[in-house]
Amino acid sequence: MADSLNEASMASLLADMFDPAAVARSRPPRYGQDEWHTRLLLAACYRVFDAKNWIEGIFNHITLSVPGSENHFLINPFGLNYDEVTATNLVKIDLNGNPVEESPHAVNRAGFIIHAAIHAARADARCVIHTHHTAGVAVACKAGGLAMDNFYAALLYGRLAYHDFEGVTLHEGEQARIVANLGDQSCLVLRNHGLLVAESDLPTAYYWMYMLHRACEVQAASQAMSGANIPLSEQACVVSSRDVKQTDPQGHLYRKVFAAAVRKADIKLEQLL
Repeated sequence: MADSLNEASMASLLADMFDPAAVARSRPPRYGQDEWHTRLLLAACYRVFDAKNWIEGIFNHITLSVPGSENHFLINPFGLNYDEVTATNLVKIDLNGNPVEESPHAVNRAGFIIHAAIHAARADARCVIHTHHTAGVAVACKAGGLAMDNFYAALLYGRLAYHDFEGVTLHEGEQARIVANLGDQSCLVLRNHGLLVAESDLPTAYYWMYMLHRACEVQAASQAMSGANIPLSEQACVVSSRDVKQTDPQGHLYRKVFAAAVRKADIKLEQLL
């Protein structure tokens, strides 16, 4: 079965990380099963980012569509660290960034301007991740952007777009330009600013953000060394990006990578409630 995250596969993914009976018992009555599973996965993802230090204090966001709720999304409460995010304190908002349920927490408008634009324009982009990872910002500052000269960059071939910096993202007028520059790609380098991934589900978005971060880390390290880098051929890049999912014969590559990251970070279900 190919990678895709419907309710059945979402439950299967959670079972790779936590005891299914405990997950079932943990659900508050106010949430349906699909929304509860979505909340648990997103809260776990924030904890993974914290464990990997892919954080910027209380800033940056991972947003995820709420199953069965048109134009409703889950976002981290503004003011909390990533390791303080839980399934119950995630804020459900609409495309204007307004809470659709009572919450004591605010939402960072500057952050959601970017996410809202992509969620509204791309029905396939159910998960949007934006980071200020140090190596990612460093590469975003380079005139040449991401160099096609390392393994991780090759996997991203044909998936990458760029958007020029226009200042702090508070203005709705920039949204159309972000969407236009992203096009149908899944990875976006926000020049002088940071990285963004827009994908169909959370494990897929996590996987490509992981690859984007690694590509930037390797580039930053290699360009700090003396001597020229060896460029990759276009054919090597095409083959790499085309064949990446064939590494898992079961077709669950993205889900396996995400579940392993949750286990590696030693995240317990009780922390997410």
